[in-house]
Amino acid sequence: MLIDLGLEPMLAPHVIAPESISIMTARTGKEIGRIPLGQAATFRYGAPYWIVRRPDLQAALVAKVKDHPDIDLRLGAQFEDVAVYPKGVTVVQRRHTLRQQEPVLALIGADGVWSSVRHQIFPDAQPQFTGSIAWRGTVDATQLPRGFNARRVQLWMGTNAHLVAYPMADGKRINMVAVVSGKWNRPGWNEPGDVVEIANHFSAPQWPIAARMMIGAVDGWRKWALFAMPDGGAWNKGPIALLGDASHAMLPFAAQGAGMAIEDAAVIAKCLEGSPTNPTAAFAQYASLRAPRVTRVTRTARKNGQTYHLGGPAGFARDQVIRLLGGSRLLSRQDWIYDWRLS
Repeated sequence: MLIDLGLEPMLAPHVIAPESISIMTARTGKEIGRIPLGQAATFRYGAPYWIVRRPDLQAALVAKVKDHPDIDLRLGAQFEDVAVYPKGVTVVQRRHTLRQQEPVLALIGADGVWSSVRHQIFPDAQPQFTGSIAWRGTVDATQLPRGFNARRVQLWMGTNAHLVAYPMADGKRINMVAVVSGKWNRPGWNEPGDVVEIANHFSAPQWPIAARMMIGAVDGWRKWALFAMPDGGAWNKGPIALLGDASHAMLPFAAQGAGMAIEDAAVIAKCLEGSPTNPTAAFAQYASLRAPRVTRVTRTARKNGQTYHLGGPAGFARDQVIRLLGGSRLLSRQDWIYDWRLS
């Protein structure tokens, strides 16, 4: 979708196309599978597998928006309320101390897991704590254990926790995301995390020295409780629609949160193009097209997290299955996600 929008020239200097995903097990500290990406993914799906920093993606999108003569980008406006009338919608917003009412044809809420728009139109549809807590930090690639490939994603799986490491920007820094099971569930975006606490989650003998070294190399951690919307999400009500996390916030264990939001936007644009004066009909069509796929991705992500955190005999069986399947077959199991096209 990003290439179809003409963003490739702006994004290309800022992306990394990793060679593969190494699947590691905490049981032995060894690789049990390697999913090919790079040229294999480009050949298979007709587009590359990219890792891109959110600020770089946002900058490219904003530049494209500013170049579009029909888009009026207004920043610094806080959504407060919405009312539906026979001929449209009135949106109430606040700019500094000034409260404004603006009549519009339709409203799309794309304001994240703690969506104010969703709270107004679906007050009973709220995200629930999933029992997982994510920790994030970055580290200089030179500080990681010998053998770590800065152009390869690593996924470490262990009892009640997993660790993902992947390159950022030019590959000189590595993004580390550790996910653990727990009860801390403070709503919000993120807050500082205690180095000792995260180290205890990845202590010996459950975790090998390579994983513990990666955890220890991070100078500063931030953590956030993972909340998700119930399966099915919340999509539309008359001339008001939701997309992305506002509609269907999911666990990040399929790496598809942002991807589903981008697909949502493409589909809702096409539906509005087909019914430009009837957003209610367009949004109903959008919801019917998106809900089945997003629900499947949501359930896949949840199942992945459960699989990553298996221990004991179940964890041993998981490792054996991954070895038997092999990297190419593991990639083919993702075809239904990566080979999606706007029909």
